[in-house]
Amino acid sequence: MEISGSSAFYSGLSTIQTGQNRVDQAAGNIASAATTQPSDAQRDRLQANDRAQPSNSASNMVEMAQGKFQVELGVKVAKASDAMLGTLIDTYA
Repeated sequence: MEISGSSAFYSGLSTIQTGQNRVDQAAGNIASAATTQPSDAQRDRLQANDRAQPSNSASNMVEMAQGKFQVELGVKVAKASDAMLGTLIDTYA
């Protein structure tokens, strides 16, 4: 029995990695927004932009939550695949 790189286990691991990258990106965006001090001109542009668009920090928080759920689902897929492989090995052994 051959285990290919496209198995459900590797799909779960890929989903975990993608979720972690999403969380890292969103957290980095939040951190960089909190550490930069805009000049008066930049502050005026940001305030005008804030009226036109929803808050970036809110969308980054949503991205973090989505990343968290993505990681959790990836773990469930990897665990289910591992359990299924263990059952197959026990059956054929």
